Amino acid sequence: MKLVTGNSNRALAEAVASYLELPLTDCTVKRFADKEVYVEVHENVRGEDAFILQSTSFPANDNLMELLILTDALRRSSARRITAVLPYFGYARQDRKSAPRTPISAKLVANLIAGAGVNRVITLDLHAAQIQGFFDIPTDNLYSAPVMTRDIEQNYDTNNLMIVSPDVGGVARARAIAQRIGADLAIVDKRRPRAGVSEVMNIIGDVSGHSCLLIDDIVDSGGTLVNAAEALIKAGAKEVSAYITHGVLSEGASARIAGSKLKELVITDSIEQTEAQRNAGNIRRVSIAPLIGEAIARTASEQSVSSLFD
Repeated sequence: MKLVTGNSNRALAEAVASYLELPLTDCTVKRFADKEVYVEVHENVRGEDAFILQSTSFPANDNLMELLILTDALRRSSARRITAVLPYFGYARQDRKSAPRTPISAKLVANLIAGAGVNRVITLDLHAAQIQGFFDIPTDNLYSAPVMTRDIEQNYDTNNLMIVSPDVGGVARARAIAQRIGADLAIVDKRRPRAGVSEVMNIIGDVSGHSCLLIDDIVDSGGTLVNAAEALIKAGAKEVSAYITHGVLSEGASARIAGSKLKELVITDSIEQTEAQRNAGNIRRVSIAPLIGEAIARTASEQSVSSLFD
């Protein structure tokens, strides 16, 4: 088995390699002067089961091209099987035609990955579960719920918790956490007047006197979380924190979170940490390296991956 990584999230790749007790494969992933991606694998991979760990996060297009070119390099080097391990699958938010004459970019990217020669995909908390069907190759969508649940039980009094979905679309995700810890569920009724902007309309459920935990898959600008936290505090919540799988946290988001009513924002390390995140006093990270590592080990040995969540 060979574990290969690009430049998207070296820290996570090293943590996964440590969990697997397997060194990262020696390879060069660099840029020419015009920013064209160049890849060279310095080890023999003929007949090997190769895993490429690469989030397609910012800069999304560069990291996607690294993934595709790494795949091509391994395929032309006669790797037996190539598995793309995408802790964060970029373009997942473009999973349908949201307006006339718009693309379904998630499907396009799925086609590019399969066309490059990837045999299997492992990813984490897809923005929409149906994206699994966009891939014409086997795809395992892992869930961060066990990691979040364990951290919640270690850091919060579950007797007074209220799990909150920041929108109607995330109810199933929030309910899964609520059921695991035996907590009640509330929902934030919001609307988006335009992309990247959200407005809270109502709170569905009685949050008065509860410690509230917002559960979501992606935080980008942070506007939804900040507005939801303010609305929950106004509705009588004692305190508000949030657990998010993918901390995209675009420019200004970390400062927005730091200055908000959120007591704490907990994100996984599916996306590499930025300096702004490190400087924000209320942003904490939990590692998904053991989860990713175990999924890789089970895939390599042809064991069940879904049993990780039983």
